[in-house]
Amino acid sequence: MSPYGSDRSSRRPMRRILPQALAAGLVLATATGCTYEDFPRLGMPSPVTEQAPRILSLWQGSWAAALAVGVLVWGLIIWSIFFHRRSRTKVEVPPQVRYNMPIEALFTTVPLVIISVLFYFTARDESKLLETSARPDHVVNVVGFQWSWAFNYVEDVDGNPSTPAAGTVPAELSSIPAKKLDAPAGADGVYDYGTPATRNPDTGNPGPTLWLPKGESVRFVLTSRDVIHSFWVVPFLMKMDVIPGHTNVFQVTPSKEGTFVGKCAELCGVDHSRMLFNVKVVSPEEYRQHLKDLADKGQTGYVPAGIATTGNAKNAETKTQ
Repeated sequence: MSPYGSDRSSRRPMRRILPQALAAGLVLATATGCTYEDFPRLGMPSPVTEQAPRILSLWQGSWAAALAVGVLVWGLIIWSIFFHRRSRTKVEVPPQVRYNMPIEALFTTVPLVIISVLFYFTARDESKLLETSARPDHVVNVVGFQWSWAFNYVEDVDGNPSTPAAGTVPAELSSIPAKKLDAPAGADGVYDYGTPATRNPDTGNPGPTLWLPKGESVRFVLTSRDVIHSFWVVPFLMKMDVIPGHTNVFQVTPSKEGTFVGKCAELCGVDHSRMLFNVKVVSPEEYRQHLKDLADKGQTGYVPAGIATTGNAKNAETKTQ
């Protein structure tokens, strides 16, 4: 009996399993719900704000870099398997490459270069995404609480810039640093709120509905009344934490009309999964009419924004364009 007989017999099951494994991988790769139009986004929804394509581009670039590294590593592994197998006739130890300084330097510098490039593009895009204009078209205070959301539209709804008087901050919004709120003149405001049982009348989706105007900039001022939540509108392609005692701010310009889903992305307690909401992007005329409708229903003024921002968080500067 050949001394290599056991080696040959051990290879036979592998030869039978390999085609099956490749076929299973092909099925997994093709039997998904993605269409050819969805594939370039690599699982991301279609962007609906002017800022979201930047996030999508970063996502696609990260995947491209990961795929390039993966192909290189897989190629080296397969190459080693086929061209550096143990010889059937030779049993000596092959040449060793440990303590090879050029190779070890390569192993160190290449990952550093990859990480540095990813860090640069991430920091660049994050800096741009967190910029807010000195005078956005609209300001919305998003209030998170267990287990739903409230929306304070900081707007001059009645068209009278003298009510309230300039520089006056409503008591309900006094917990927000003035530099982050930056309320427009005459912002008498209206509000809306929800419960886990609230439903969108158009889609039937659970949660309250936040209305936004298409093509106009909106600054979101995020506050919490209890624990940490996270404000996530899925097709915005970004989310931001809603922290008690700290005010977070970001700004977007909606670019597509429609109703989109939002949710809390931070585990905030027993009913976290019910902290859902909707975002309805409409024309500027419909948006202004919605604010008047809220005022006609008596929902004028604001709901309490939440826990006061204090200490260093209160003094933090916001980056404006």
